[in-house]
Amino acid sequence: MESVRESNGSGAWSPKMPQGMDFEISRHPLTMKQVVNLIIAMERFKGDGSELLMSSEFRDEDMLNIMLDGLVEEEIVTLCSSPPHLQISWTGEQQCSITDQEKRSLIRVPNSMQLHAVMLQGGSEAKKVLMTMSAYLHPAPSVPGQTVALGIRGTNLYLCCRKDGAEPTLHLEAVEDRSTLSGADTSIGVNSDLVRFLFYRQDTGVNNTTLMSVAYQNWYISTDNRQDNKPLAMCLKTSPRSQVFSIREEVERSSAPRVDSAPRP
Repeated sequence: MESVRESNGSGAWSPKMPQGMDFEISRHPLTMKQVVNLIIAMERFKGDGSELLMSSEFRDEDMLNIMLDGLVEEEIVTLCSSPPHLQISWTGEQQCSITDQEKRSLIRVPNSMQLHAVMLQGGSEAKKVLMTMSAYLHPAPSVPGQTVALGIRGTNLYLCCRKDGAEPTLHLEAVEDRSTLSGADTSIGVNSDLVRFLFYRQDTGVNNTTLMSVAYQNWYISTDNRQDNKPLAMCLKTSPRSQVFSIREEVERSSAPRVDSAPRP
């Protein structure tokens, strides 16, 4: 604008107007409509005394440019979308038996919800439990191993890792609806409470396998490496407990072929 604001003694602001005319702003405009009216008035009063006060030269485009240059601030709005709901998808299952490094088999203690590692003598092989191992495809681009769930064959009992106290512990837990863990349409959200039933199967060497909790990483299924007939439990990788198992497939996979979500070392 050609007008120049000058402060007078009263504290009001007065633009420089044609000779013989004055224009005072007694208070700041409060609304956008008042600002626009003020701009229009000052633009029409611009110029020397020979110019018409209601100049037809001031167009709507002029007012718009003034408003855009002096009053309108740019605001960038970013649309945020929520991340996709990631699902761990079932791919099939197989029947298997499991022994620890000491060649001890897993048995279920009567009237309990525990599995023990026991050195079975001849003729007592029927006591060992056979397991159903469900396999899953994990959506993460990189995971520590094949995602699996372990249940006792012919029952609705599954191994799970949950934290009831200060540390994660291993349990046998009854699953009312097995289709939540095993079935062609089964999928488990990565943040679902059902993740407590999942473990990362990590195979190394010749038939050496560790089973790490998906919910509590660096916690492994383990057995006591000094005493017989002791329960399976969770332990940290640095623990002296035995964390290596041998998994023997008893029958062919009953559904989809096994799909590993991460390459085995």
